[in-house]
Amino acid sequence: MSKFVYLFKEGRAEMKALLGGKGANLAEMTNIGLPVPPGMTITTEACTEYYRLDRRLPENLMDEVKRNLAVVEEQAGKKFGDLANPLLVSVRSGAMFSMPGMMDTILNLGLNEETVQSVAKNTDNPRFAYDAYRRFIQMFSDVVLEIPKYEFEDLLHNQKEAQGVRYDQELTAESLRKVIDSYKKLVQNRTGHPFPEDPIEQLTLSIEAVFRSWNNDRAIIYRNLNKIDHDLGTAVNIQSMVFGNMGNDSGTGVAFTRNPSTGENVLYGEFLTNAQGEDVVAGIRTPRPIAQLKDEMPELYNEFVRTARLLENHYKNMQDIEFTIERGRLYILQTRNGKRTAQASVRVAYELAQEGLITKSQALLLIDPGQLDQLLHRQIDSEAKLNVIAQGLPASPGAASGQVVFDSDEAEHLAKAGKKVLLVRTETTPDDIHGIVAAQGILTSRGGMTSHAAVVARGMGKPCVCGCEAIRIDYIKQEFSVGSVIVKQGELVSIDGATGRVILGQVPMKDPEISSEYTTLLSWADEVKTLGIRANADTPEDAQKAREFGATGIGLVRTEHMFMGQDRLPFVQQMILAETLEARQEALSHLLPMQEGDFYGILKAMEGYPVTIRLLDPPLHEFLPSLEELLIETTELRVTGKDSALLEEKLQLLKKVRNLHEFNPMLGHRGCRLGITFPEVYEMQMQAIFNATARLTQEGFKVLPEVEIPLTIDVNEMKFFKQKIDAIAESTMTGFNVKFHYAIGTMIEMPRACVVANELAEFCDFFSFGTNDLTQTTLGFSRDDAEGKFLPHYLERKILKENPFIVLDRKGVGALMEMAVQRGRQTKPALEIGICGEHGGEPSSVAFCHQIGLNFVSCSPYRVPIARLAAAQAAISEGEIIGTR
Repeated sequence: MSKFVYLFKEGRAEMKALLGGKGANLAEMTNIGLPVPPGMTITTEACTEYYRLDRRLPENLMDEVKRNLAVVEEQAGKKFGDLANPLLVSVRSGAMFSMPGMMDTILNLGLNEETVQSVAKNTDNPRFAYDAYRRFIQMFSDVVLEIPKYEFEDLLHNQKEAQGVRYDQELTAESLRKVIDSYKKLVQNRTGHPFPEDPIEQLTLSIEAVFRSWNNDRAIIYRNLNKIDHDLGTAVNIQSMVFGNMGNDSGTGVAFTRNPSTGENVLYGEFLTNAQGEDVVAGIRTPRPIAQLKDEMPELYNEFVRTARLLENHYKNMQDIEFTIERGRLYILQTRNGKRTAQASVRVAYELAQEGLITKSQALLLIDPGQLDQLLHRQIDSEAKLNVIAQGLPASPGAASGQVVFDSDEAEHLAKAGKKVLLVRTETTPDDIHGIVAAQGILTSRGGMTSHAAVVARGMGKPCVCGCEAIRIDYIKQEFSVGSVIVKQGELVSIDGATGRVILGQVPMKDPEISSEYTTLLSWADEVKTLGIRANADTPEDAQKAREFGATGIGLVRTEHMFMGQDRLPFVQQMILAETLEARQEALSHLLPMQEGDFYGILKAMEGYPVTIRLLDPPLHEFLPSLEELLIETTELRVTGKDSALLEEKLQLLKKVRNLHEFNPMLGHRGCRLGITFPEVYEMQMQAIFNATARLTQEGFKVLPEVEIPLTIDVNEMKFFKQKIDAIAESTMTGFNVKFHYAIGTMIEMPRACVVANELAEFCDFFSFGTNDLTQTTLGFSRDDAEGKFLPHYLERKILKENPFIVLDRKGVGALMEMAVQRGRQTKPALEIGICGEHGGEPSSVAFCHQIGLNFVSCSPYRVPIARLAAAQAAISEGEIIGTR
């Protein structure tokens, strides 16, 4: 029979897949002697079995829970449901990967009308007992009975008004008793049943509810966002309660061993006295900085500092620690690797390595490559004049401007319509996850640096200002006010997550400043990676930017983008509409110097590095007005009868567009097929490339052009083009009296090209996989149609785990790539092979490219740092490590 329950002392850190991250860490902390309240973990396997059994608990699970509960009772010195000395427990979710706030928690479980009296008597504190009981009823009813939390908050608010107090902790025991009675009446009215009194029934229902929460909407959104497998399931942690709400010698808090916004090596966190843990993370009360704990409880503060250092040294990573103080005694409830901004992630990794706690290679593995993109975000221009209307806590750096929105559903709706929005809430809850995803930034009037909004925003790299108590939000009027200033929904507001400023209107931005730690870490990445990192660039400016970001070549120059300029589009259209070769060559004679100038600038910017220039790829109709537009124009001219000459011109153009129209242009007259039909077009581009190369060579520059033929499917295509390229190169070198290096290759975009790669390699110096088109032709998906129509359903129903246009499809497209690599190198062992397109900057796709032996990946300039780090991590994972200094 499967073992579904482990006591904390039976587990260890390596059992994250089985016990979840929280359970594994509770076990590890127990076994290294930290003050962890005793408990047990129900495994993730029990959760997957629960869903396999159509949402029924596995047989004998509760018997196993009861047997282990007896051990916990002995360790705690209390008994569950006992009238004399009752044990109360928390029930918390705990997936393998941290999902803060996405699933459910229940505290103070085991309280009922009898045990609450025992707790009141044993603690000599009826107010504490009733406060714990009302919290339990509210959480249990929300999580298990699915009665909205706000209905209980309304009742609590009414009682505070009746007593004339502002804060929960000011309510008397008598007032709390009235709150409990009103809560129970609400449960009876909403469910038709009284609130459960039997502790075992409470526990059973709570375990089921935590399993159910694995598939709540916010958890699914979070997993999709963070690429977490939906089949992993969650563990359930049942832990004896300790209480931070037993008076002013008690409290609760959350702390990071380093600053999660900046990475500074200082203890960073918050605490509340006379409170339970949910009060801190929910943002219901604005907590105080943990440094103030040193003044109130100096010995306990010093103990916590020692514990924090011990945990960071043990896990060799920045830790996020939850703790409770019960009557002057410290308890550690959780530790996990702390979520941090990209800026902090880089600094923490660098400094841990410099401190000798980890190696350089381990430092590189601590950084999520995707986070590096955040470091390139623009900041508010320090010279700008700003209308600052309020100041909150700088919870997540970066700046954002957007239309004020007070509702997460509305934020999502407007964002889908292309609007930039700023989500403004009193505080966020896990139910706001979709609004946070949609928003440019988040502003809350309550909550601290470890509130839900702050933690989630930091993880996503979104700017966030929390605890801005100066703003007063009126959800009914859809506005917020700061003194006499009123901001209505839809008005533009900016936030500065680095300083906490709230600014009226849109603000001017400036380019980010790159830290020395960032530069050093990427230099470490360059020491270990074996993949070359190139960039896709169509202008000299893009090429220069790519070089600044560390690219060592251009993997794709899309020449069609150069044809779209207003100074050359008329000649392009003249070329397309030409009825004779002479007319076409006349148009091309105007385009030749323009193309030559383009290639001159890009090759010069990338001096010393290879530059892959793809010859014209898209179908010709893309350079002409649309068929629909011309039909409308000609119809209007016919109706008005005003300009017969213009009508005749438009009709001729319409005829040409109709002739060029294709039912499926992606599989039609494009790529090298254009170069075979109209060889003079490709010849003009070849001449422009080599003219630019010859001029630069004469000027003393070393340039390395690579001429790429798109969309090939047969060796005879490559043979045809290679003869032309070689002939034009030779004549150009003779004409300019220079010698230069050049390479010839093809973009592999068709499955047939992968199959015949051994033949193509005879006439190629390099291959470059065009995985955007290779994905379309392998899966039979039109990208534009798929992403807008049926692909979301494939992802939602888990038919496909990832969007194949974002993350490389290893089983299909990847298998074809691997075949092409093997076959191409059978013919030519030194064949240079790379990839261009969006997959070249996606970390898991980069790792696959490393695994199958590619020479380089190419991506947009701003994703070059991501690719550099991802390539290094792929090499490290295969054991190719750098020094341990």
